[in-house]
Amino acid sequence: MQDELDALIDARRRDKKLIWGLCLASVVVYINLYLMQGMLPLIAEQFSVAPAKAPLILSFTSFSMAFSLLLYAILSDRIGRHWPILISLWLLVASDLMLVFVADFEALMWTRLLQGLLLAAVPAIAMAYFKEQLQPAIMLKAAAVYITANSTGGILGRLFGGLMSQYFAWQEAMWILCLLSLFGVALASYLLTPITELRPTTCVAKLPGFWRGMQRDVQGFWYHLTDAQMRLVYGIGGLAFMVMVNQFSFIQLHLMAPPYNWSRFEATLIFLCYSSGTVASYFTSRWIVKHGQLKLFQLSLAMMLCGSLLTLADTEPMICLGFLLTACGFFIIHSCCNSFVAMRAMSHRAKATSLYLCCYYLGAAVGGPYLMYFWHAADWSGVVLGSLLILLLTGVAIWRLGRFRQPAVGELASI
Repeated sequence: MQDELDALIDARRRDKKLIWGLCLASVVVYINLYLMQGMLPLIAEQFSVAPAKAPLILSFTSFSMAFSLLLYAILSDRIGRHWPILISLWLLVASDLMLVFVADFEALMWTRLLQGLLLAAVPAIAMAYFKEQLQPAIMLKAAAVYITANSTGGILGRLFGGLMSQYFAWQEAMWILCLLSLFGVALASYLLTPITELRPTTCVAKLPGFWRGMQRDVQGFWYHLTDAQMRLVYGIGGLAFMVMVNQFSFIQLHLMAPPYNWSRFEATLIFLCYSSGTVASYFTSRWIVKHGQLKLFQLSLAMMLCGSLLTLADTEPMICLGFLLTACGFFIIHSCCNSFVAMRAMSHRAKATSLYLCCYYLGAAVGGPYLMYFWHAADWSGVVLGSLLILLLTGVAIWRLGRFRQPAVGELASI
């Protein structure tokens, strides 16, 4: 009896270490991903580029991250979940050290392109790692904590970026980032190292079997890409993120200009509007069961449209209210897309999710250059116009999705 009790205590301790290790790794990843978004004014000044060109840094990182998600989805199936996460995290620390010594904007873009390759490992693998290691009831709680960690890391990264942009020079800020990443990665490695993987992995030395597995992977990706409903949901998520994340980049430039004249750090406080989305995403699973995904898609799109239009009033309260609405609407869309993909994918589920995340980050990558043209043409009003065009296209995708049969509320509740 005592042996069974000790085994149960050890299992719970191992589960907690896995959950907190991956959540801490996620916070490190999203701080590194979004810190630059809070430092755009300093980047423009440090590397002598136009302020509107600085958001390309986020686009470069998102672009390489998008395609790397597909690579890690395959790689982790071949060699396991544990080592790709740890190796990518330690290489991320090394790449942060490289940022201290970048000499020009081009070198910065290439370094961030490299970082996008490394940042993709945790989001691509974490949920599969949880699923293999945890019991279903614990896994649901772990997923909720993990999603909260993602959001927390994103908000902290942007606020840290604004704070360092305000009070530190470039090299000093990058040293702080490097040390922060080093501490977080070391602690995450300590939490994850005792964990052994439960599933045997495919030996990459067996080349015939390896290549047959690769062929099955490609077929799995193609299986989902040929599904019309999946394509529409991938597009909805990517288009919505294209608008939301890049609006937050350009509004900083708008708030730092007359008549507002916000400081660098004050401009990053607009990212606190993300909190409305964090709260909404917590309740979305209940709303999906109660109302169905299609109604939530329509409601959240209306919120993003209204939020964007409210900012045209061009007063500080209306801008903040508009971004609260936009963030809330986007996170509901994101949660609905995630649940739709999980429910519809009867096979190759990990590949279905990685394809969604690929489209999601491609939207962020394409949105920066796209909205830059509207910014140059008409400042913030132009950004809103460009956003509305994309949101109308998102509405078309939602309308087309509604023409297919959707699961009834009772079916959703039984999943």
